[in-house]
Amino acid sequence: MKESRQLNATILRQLFDTKAIRLERGAIFDHSLAPKGPDFDFGRVEGMLLGAAIGDSLGNTSESRLPLVRHQLHGEIRDYLVRDRTGSAMGYPSDDTQLTFWTLEQLIEDKGEFIPEHLARKFADSGRIYGIGRTMKGFLDAFKSGRPWYESGPHSAGNGALMRIAPMLIPHLRQGGTDIWTDTALSAMMTHNDHASTSSCLAFTAMLWELLDMKTPPDPAWWPKRYAALAADLQGNIGYAPRSGCMKYSFDDPLHQFVSEKLTWAYGENLSVMEACEIWRSGAYLLETVPSVLYILMRHAQDPEAALVRAVNDTKDNDTVASIVGAAVGALHGRKGLPNRWIEGLTGRTRGTDDGQIFSLISRARQEFWEK
Repeated sequence: MKESRQLNATILRQLFDTKAIRLERGAIFDHSLAPKGPDFDFGRVEGMLLGAAIGDSLGNTSESRLPLVRHQLHGEIRDYLVRDRTGSAMGYPSDDTQLTFWTLEQLIEDKGEFIPEHLARKFADSGRIYGIGRTMKGFLDAFKSGRPWYESGPHSAGNGALMRIAPMLIPHLRQGGTDIWTDTALSAMMTHNDHASTSSCLAFTAMLWELLDMKTPPDPAWWPKRYAALAADLQGNIGYAPRSGCMKYSFDDPLHQFVSEKLTWAYGENLSVMEACEIWRSGAYLLETVPSVLYILMRHAQDPEAALVRAVNDTKDNDTVASIVGAAVGALHGRKGLPNRWIEGLTGRTRGTDDGQIFSLISRARQEFWEK
Protein backbone atom coordinates (compact mmCIF):
# COMPACT_ATOMS: atom_id res chain seq x y z
CA MET A 1 0.00 0.00 0.00
CA LYS A 2 2.85 2.36 0.81
CA GLU A 3 4.29 1.89 -2.69
CA SER A 4 1.01 2.71 -4.41
CA ARG A 5 0.59 5.86 -2.34
CA GLN A 6 4.13 6.97 -3.16
CA LEU A 7 3.39 6.31 -6.83
CA ASN A 8 0.20 8.39 -6.68
CA ALA A 9 2.12 11.23 -5.04
CA THR A 10 4.69 11.07 -7.83
CA ILE A 11 2.00 11.06 -10.50
CA LEU A 12 0.23 14.06 -8.98
CA ARG A 13 3.50 15.97 -8.64
CA GLN A 14 4.23 15.37 -12.31
CA LEU A 15 0.73 16.46 -13.27
CA PHE A 16 1.23 19.69 -11.33
CA ASP A 17 4.69 20.25 -12.82
CA THR A 18 3.42 19.84 -16.38
CA LYS A 19 0.13 21.66 -15.68
CA ALA A 20 -1.70 18.61 -16.99
CA ILE A 21 -4.07 18.80 -14.01
CA ARG A 22 -6.30 21.85 -13.89
CA LEU A 23 -5.84 22.65 -10.21
CA GLU A 24 -3.64 24.75 -7.94
CA ARG A 25 -1.62 23.01 -5.25
CA GLY A 26 -3.40 24.50 -2.26
CA ALA A 27 -2.71 24.20 1.47
CA ILE A 28 -5.00 21.19 1.84
CA PHE A 29 -2.35 18.91 0.38
CA ASP A 30 -0.17 19.53 3.45
CA HIS A 31 -3.01 19.18 5.97
CA SER A 32 -2.66 15.91 7.86
CA LEU A 33 -5.92 14.47 9.15
CA ALA A 34 -6.08 12.81 12.55
CA PRO A 35 -7.30 9.19 12.39
CA LYS A 36 -10.84 8.50 13.55
CA GLY A 37 -10.74 7.34 17.16
CA PRO A 38 -11.92 4.02 18.64
CA ASP A 39 -15.29 5.56 19.55
CA PHE A 40 -16.02 6.60 15.98
CA ASP A 41 -19.44 5.40 14.78
CA PHE A 42 -19.16 3.72 11.38
CA GLY A 43 -22.91 4.19 11.11
CA ARG A 44 -22.09 7.74 10.05
CA VAL A 45 -20.23 6.34 7.02
CA GLU A 46 -23.19 4.06 6.30
CA GLY A 47 -25.42 7.12 6.45
CA MET A 48 -23.17 8.99 4.03
CA LEU A 49 -23.29 6.18 1.47
CA LEU A 50 -26.98 5.38 1.90
CA GLY A 51 -27.86 9.07 1.79
CA ALA A 52 -26.15 9.37 -1.58
CA ALA A 53 -28.06 6.37 -2.96
CA ILE A 54 -31.39 7.52 -1.52
CA GLY A 55 -31.06 11.03 -2.95
CA ASP A 56 -30.25 9.63 -6.37
CA SER A 57 -33.17 7.20 -6.31
CA LEU A 58 -35.68 9.77 -5.06
CA GLY A 59 -34.73 12.14 -7.84
CA ASN A 60 -33.84 10.16 -10.93
CA THR A 61 -37.39 9.39 -12.04
CA SER A 62 -38.09 13.12 -12.44
CA GLU A 63 -34.60 14.38 -13.29
CA SER A 64 -34.03 17.49 -15.44
CA ARG A 65 -37.56 18.82 -15.13
CA LEU A 66 -38.10 22.35 -13.96
CA PRO A 67 -39.45 22.26 -10.39
CA LEU A 68 -42.81 23.78 -11.28
CA VAL A 69 -43.32 21.30 -14.13
CA ARG A 70 -42.31 18.43 -11.85
CA HIS A 71 -44.81 19.57 -9.23
CA GLN A 72 -47.59 19.69 -11.80
CA LEU A 73 -46.83 16.09 -12.77
CA HIS A 74 -46.14 14.56 -9.37
CA GLY A 75 -47.09 16.97 -6.61
CA GLU A 76 -44.48 17.10 -3.85
CA ILE A 77 -42.26 14.03 -4.08
CA ARG A 78 -41.61 12.48 -0.67
CA ASP A 79 -41.06 8.86 -1.67
CA TYR A 80 -39.83 6.80 -4.61
CA LEU A 81 -41.98 7.09 -7.72
CA VAL A 82 -43.42 4.09 -9.55
CA ARG A 83 -41.21 3.16 -12.49
CA ASP A 84 -41.48 -0.58 -13.20
CA ARG A 85 -44.17 -2.79 -14.73
CA THR A 86 -45.22 -4.23 -11.38
CA GLY A 87 -46.33 -0.82 -10.26
CA SER A 88 -44.04 -0.88 -7.23
CA ALA A 89 -42.34 2.25 -6.01
CA MET A 90 -38.72 1.30 -5.36
CA GLY A 91 -35.42 3.12 -5.28
CA TYR A 92 -33.51 2.39 -8.48
CA PRO A 93 -30.02 3.72 -9.24
CA SER A 94 -28.76 6.08 -11.87
CA ASP A 95 -25.15 6.91 -12.66
CA ASP A 96 -24.77 8.74 -9.33
CA THR A 97 -25.25 5.55 -7.31
CA GLN A 98 -23.45 3.35 -9.81
CA LEU A 99 -20.25 5.38 -9.99
CA THR A 100 -20.21 6.01 -6.23
CA PHE A 101 -20.49 2.35 -5.36
CA TRP A 102 -18.22 1.14 -8.16
CA THR A 103 -15.62 3.44 -6.65
CA LEU A 104 -16.20 1.82 -3.26
CA GLU A 105 -16.14 -1.64 -4.83
CA GLN A 106 -12.76 -0.98 -6.45
CA LEU A 107 -11.29 0.40 -3.22
CA ILE A 108 -12.39 -2.79 -1.44
CA GLU A 109 -10.96 -5.02 -4.17
CA ASP A 110 -7.64 -3.16 -3.96
CA LYS A 111 -7.55 -3.47 -0.14
CA GLY A 112 -7.75 0.26 0.42
CA GLU A 113 -5.20 1.27 -2.17
CA PHE A 114 -6.31 3.75 -4.78
CA ILE A 115 -5.03 2.61 -8.15
CA PRO A 116 -6.41 5.05 -10.74
CA GLU A 117 -5.97 2.67 -13.66
CA HIS A 118 -8.13 0.08 -11.87
CA LEU A 119 -10.94 2.55 -11.22
CA ALA A 120 -10.86 3.74 -14.81
CA ARG A 121 -11.14 0.13 -15.93
CA LYS A 122 -14.00 -0.46 -13.49
CA PHE A 123 -15.94 2.42 -15.00
CA ALA A 124 -15.21 1.16 -18.51
CA ASP A 125 -16.02 -2.51 -17.96
CA SER A 126 -18.93 -2.56 -15.50
CA GLY A 127 -21.71 -2.40 -18.06
CA ARG A 128 -24.43 0.08 -18.81
CA ILE A 129 -24.32 3.38 -16.94
CA TYR A 130 -27.85 4.70 -16.46
CA GLY A 131 -28.24 8.32 -17.50
CA ILE A 132 -24.57 8.68 -18.36
CA GLY A 133 -23.46 12.29 -18.72
CA ARG A 134 -21.73 13.70 -21.77
CA THR A 135 -18.45 14.26 -19.94
CA MET A 136 -18.36 10.75 -18.52
CA LYS A 137 -19.06 9.37 -21.98
CA GLY A 138 -16.18 11.46 -23.31
CA PHE A 139 -13.87 10.01 -20.68
CA LEU A 140 -14.91 6.44 -21.48
CA ASP A 141 -14.51 6.95 -25.22
CA ALA A 142 -11.00 8.34 -24.73
CA PHE A 143 -9.95 5.66 -22.24
CA LYS A 144 -11.31 2.80 -24.33
CA SER A 145 -9.49 4.16 -27.37
CA GLY A 146 -6.17 3.62 -25.57
CA ARG A 147 -5.44 6.98 -24.00
CA PRO A 148 -4.05 6.80 -20.42
CA TRP A 149 -6.52 7.53 -17.63
CA TYR A 150 -4.77 10.82 -16.74
CA GLU A 151 -5.26 12.14 -20.28
CA SER A 152 -8.82 10.90 -20.78
CA GLY A 153 -10.83 13.31 -18.65
CA PRO A 154 -12.49 16.15 -20.60
CA HIS A 155 -12.18 19.72 -19.41
CA SER A 156 -15.60 20.02 -17.80
CA ALA A 157 -17.11 21.92 -14.88
CA GLY A 158 -19.97 19.44 -14.68
CA ASN A 159 -20.93 17.73 -11.42
CA GLY A 160 -20.10 14.15 -12.46
CA ALA A 161 -16.92 13.82 -10.38
CA LEU A 162 -18.37 15.51 -7.30
CA MET A 163 -21.37 13.19 -7.21
CA ARG A 164 -19.19 10.07 -6.79
CA ILE A 165 -16.37 11.35 -4.58
CA ALA A 166 -17.61 10.39 -1.08
CA PRO A 167 -16.09 6.87 -0.90
CA MET A 168 -12.57 8.23 -1.35
CA LEU A 169 -12.28 9.09 2.33
CA ILE A 170 -13.23 5.63 3.63
CA PRO A 171 -9.85 3.83 3.30
CA HIS A 172 -8.24 6.68 5.28
CA LEU A 173 -10.47 6.52 8.37
CA ARG A 174 -7.99 4.60 10.50
CA GLN A 175 -4.78 6.20 9.24
CA GLY A 176 -5.69 9.81 8.54
CA GLY A 177 -2.70 11.63 7.05
CA THR A 178 -2.37 13.49 3.77
CA ASP A 179 -2.69 10.72 1.17
CA ILE A 180 -6.45 11.26 1.05
CA TRP A 181 -5.94 14.53 -0.84
CA THR A 182 -3.73 12.96 -3.50
CA ASP A 183 -6.17 10.10 -4.03
CA THR A 184 -9.16 12.44 -4.21
CA ALA A 185 -7.51 14.79 -6.70
CA LEU A 186 -6.50 11.93 -9.01
CA SER A 187 -9.91 10.31 -8.80
CA ALA A 188 -11.66 13.59 -9.59
CA MET A 189 -9.50 14.73 -12.52
CA MET A 190 -9.76 11.30 -14.11
CA THR A 191 -13.20 12.13 -15.54
CA HIS A 192 -13.55 15.92 -15.10
CA ASN A 193 -10.23 17.75 -15.44
CA ASP A 194 -11.30 21.21 -14.33
CA HIS A 195 -10.36 23.64 -11.56
CA ALA A 196 -13.89 23.99 -10.17
CA SER A 197 -14.57 20.28 -10.30
CA THR A 198 -11.42 19.00 -8.60
CA SER A 199 -11.36 21.81 -6.03
CA SER A 200 -15.01 21.04 -5.19
CA CYS A 201 -14.22 17.35 -4.80
CA LEU A 202 -11.38 18.12 -2.40
CA ALA A 203 -13.44 20.63 -0.43
CA PHE A 204 -16.43 18.31 -0.09
CA THR A 205 -14.22 15.40 0.95
CA ALA A 206 -12.77 17.55 3.71
CA MET A 207 -16.23 18.73 4.77
CA LEU A 208 -17.57 15.17 4.85
CA TRP A 209 -14.62 14.13 7.02
CA GLU A 210 -15.53 16.89 9.49
CA LEU A 211 -19.27 16.14 9.37
CA LEU A 212 -18.62 12.54 10.35
CA ASP A 213 -17.46 13.78 13.77
CA MET A 214 -19.97 16.55 14.46
CA LYS A 215 -22.34 16.04 17.37
CA THR A 216 -24.79 18.69 16.18
CA PRO A 217 -25.39 20.38 12.80
CA PRO A 218 -23.07 23.32 12.11
CA ASP A 219 -24.26 26.89 12.03
CA PRO A 220 -25.81 27.71 8.63
CA ALA A 221 -22.97 30.11 7.82
CA TRP A 222 -20.48 27.25 8.18
CA TRP A 223 -21.43 25.69 4.86
CA PRO A 224 -20.43 28.49 2.47
CA LYS A 225 -17.60 29.73 4.69
CA ARG A 226 -15.99 26.32 5.05
CA TYR A 227 -16.37 25.51 1.37
CA ALA A 228 -14.80 28.82 0.32
CA ALA A 229 -11.94 28.48 2.80
CA LEU A 230 -11.07 25.02 1.49
CA ALA A 231 -11.52 25.67 -2.21
CA ALA A 232 -10.10 29.17 -2.67
CA ASP A 233 -6.41 28.39 -3.15
CA LEU A 234 -7.19 25.19 -5.07
CA GLN A 235 -9.24 26.89 -7.75
CA GLY A 236 -7.14 30.03 -7.94
CA ASN A 237 -8.48 32.90 -10.05
CA ILE A 238 -10.18 30.82 -12.75
CA GLY A 239 -13.54 32.46 -13.46
CA TYR A 240 -16.87 30.82 -14.29
CA ALA A 241 -19.79 32.60 -15.90
CA PRO A 242 -23.50 31.77 -15.54
CA ARG A 243 -24.94 29.79 -18.42
CA SER A 244 -28.53 30.88 -18.02
CA GLY A 245 -29.85 33.92 -19.84
CA CYS A 246 -32.30 34.47 -17.00
CA MET A 247 -29.66 35.34 -14.40
CA LYS A 248 -30.34 38.57 -12.53
CA TYR A 249 -26.67 39.41 -12.23
CA SER A 250 -23.37 39.13 -14.06
CA PHE A 251 -20.52 37.02 -12.75
CA ASP A 252 -17.19 35.80 -14.07
CA ASP A 253 -15.18 34.95 -10.97
CA PRO A 254 -14.13 31.80 -9.09
CA LEU A 255 -16.80 29.42 -7.84
CA HIS A 256 -15.81 29.85 -4.19
CA GLN A 257 -16.43 33.60 -4.50
CA PHE A 258 -19.86 32.95 -6.00
CA VAL A 259 -20.68 30.69 -3.05
CA SER A 260 -19.52 33.26 -0.50
CA GLU A 261 -21.43 36.14 -2.03
CA LYS A 262 -24.67 34.64 -3.26
CA LEU A 263 -25.44 32.21 -0.45
CA THR A 264 -24.87 34.79 2.27
CA TRP A 265 -27.17 37.17 0.42
CA ALA A 266 -29.87 34.55 -0.21
CA TYR A 267 -29.89 33.38 3.39
CA GLY A 268 -30.05 36.96 4.63
CA GLU A 269 -33.07 37.51 2.39
CA ASN A 270 -34.64 34.34 3.81
CA LEU A 271 -35.18 32.93 0.32
CA SER A 272 -36.62 29.45 0.08
CA VAL A 273 -34.62 26.79 -1.73
CA MET A 274 -36.81 27.11 -4.79
CA GLU A 275 -36.56 30.90 -4.83
CA ALA A 276 -32.77 30.83 -4.53
CA CYS A 277 -32.33 28.10 -7.13
CA GLU A 278 -34.53 29.99 -9.57
CA ILE A 279 -31.96 32.79 -9.43
CA TRP A 280 -28.73 30.82 -9.94
CA ARG A 281 -30.37 27.73 -11.49
CA SER A 282 -29.77 24.16 -10.37
CA GLY A 283 -28.45 22.15 -13.30
CA ALA A 284 -25.39 19.96 -13.70
CA TYR A 285 -22.99 22.91 -14.08
CA LEU A 286 -21.02 23.36 -10.85
CA LEU A 287 -21.79 27.10 -10.70
CA GLU A 288 -25.38 25.89 -10.20
CA THR A 289 -24.94 22.56 -8.38
CA VAL A 290 -22.56 23.65 -5.62
CA PRO A 291 -24.55 26.70 -4.44
CA SER A 292 -27.78 24.68 -4.64
CA VAL A 293 -26.36 21.89 -2.49
CA LEU A 294 -24.84 24.26 0.06
CA TYR A 295 -27.96 26.42 0.30
CA ILE A 296 -30.17 23.39 0.94
CA LEU A 297 -27.76 22.37 3.70
CA MET A 298 -27.73 25.89 5.15
CA ARG A 299 -31.50 25.79 5.50
CA HIS A 300 -32.21 22.13 6.23
CA ALA A 301 -29.13 20.20 7.40
CA GLN A 302 -30.73 19.69 10.80
CA ASP A 303 -33.51 17.59 9.21
CA PRO A 304 -32.28 14.94 6.70
CA GLU A 305 -35.75 14.22 5.35
CA ALA A 306 -36.53 17.88 4.75
CA ALA A 307 -33.14 18.44 3.10
CA LEU A 308 -33.64 15.58 0.66
CA VAL A 309 -37.26 16.48 -0.09
CA ARG A 310 -36.24 20.02 -0.95
CA ALA A 311 -33.34 18.80 -3.09
CA VAL A 312 -35.61 16.44 -5.02
CA ASN A 313 -38.46 18.90 -5.52
CA ASP A 314 -36.80 22.29 -5.87
CA THR A 315 -33.86 21.68 -8.23
CA LYS A 316 -33.49 20.71 -11.86
CA ASP A 317 -30.63 18.17 -11.72
CA ASN A 318 -32.41 16.80 -8.71
CA ASP A 319 -30.95 13.30 -8.53
CA THR A 320 -27.37 14.57 -8.36
CA VAL A 321 -28.14 17.51 -6.08
CA ALA A 322 -30.07 15.17 -3.78
CA SER A 323 -27.30 12.56 -3.91
CA ILE A 324 -24.69 15.09 -2.76
CA VAL A 325 -27.03 16.52 -0.13
CA GLY A 326 -27.82 12.96 0.98
CA ALA A 327 -24.15 12.16 1.48
CA ALA A 328 -23.74 15.26 3.64
CA VAL A 329 -26.79 14.78 5.88
CA GLY A 330 -26.03 11.05 6.06
CA ALA A 331 -22.52 11.81 7.31
CA LEU A 332 -23.92 14.28 9.81
CA HIS A 333 -26.80 12.19 11.17
CA GLY A 334 -25.74 8.63 10.34
CA ARG A 335 -27.84 5.75 9.11
CA LYS A 336 -30.22 6.11 12.04
CA GLY A 337 -31.03 9.67 10.95
CA LEU A 338 -32.38 8.57 7.55
CA PRO A 339 -36.03 7.48 7.23
CA ASN A 340 -36.29 3.67 7.36
CA ARG A 341 -38.84 3.62 4.55
CA TRP A 342 -36.25 5.07 2.18
CA ILE A 343 -33.55 2.60 3.20
CA GLU A 344 -35.92 -0.36 2.98
CA GLY A 345 -37.22 0.82 -0.40
CA LEU A 346 -33.82 0.82 -2.09
CA THR A 347 -33.25 -2.01 -4.54
CA GLY A 348 -29.57 -1.71 -3.68
CA ARG A 349 -28.55 -2.24 -7.29
CA THR A 350 -25.45 -0.97 -9.04
CA ARG A 351 -26.05 -3.05 -12.17
CA GLY A 352 -29.11 -4.51 -13.85
CA THR A 353 -29.91 -7.36 -11.49
CA ASP A 354 -27.51 -7.19 -8.52
CA ASP A 355 -30.19 -6.36 -5.94
CA GLY A 356 -28.74 -5.61 -2.51
CA GLN A 357 -25.24 -4.92 -3.82
CA ILE A 358 -24.87 -1.53 -2.15
CA PHE A 359 -25.71 -3.05 1.24
CA SER A 360 -23.16 -5.80 0.65
CA LEU A 361 -20.50 -3.24 -0.29
CA ILE A 362 -21.22 -1.15 2.81
CA SER A 363 -20.86 -4.25 4.98
CA ARG A 364 -17.60 -5.21 3.26
CA ALA A 365 -16.29 -1.66 3.67
CA ARG A 366 -16.96 -1.82 7.40
CA GLN A 367 -15.05 -5.08 7.65
CA GLU A 368 -12.16 -4.01 5.42
CA PHE A 369 -11.64 -0.44 6.57
CA TRP A 370 -12.91 -0.28 10.14
CA GLU A 371 -13.27 -3.61 11.93
CA LYS A 372 -10.07 -5.20 10.67
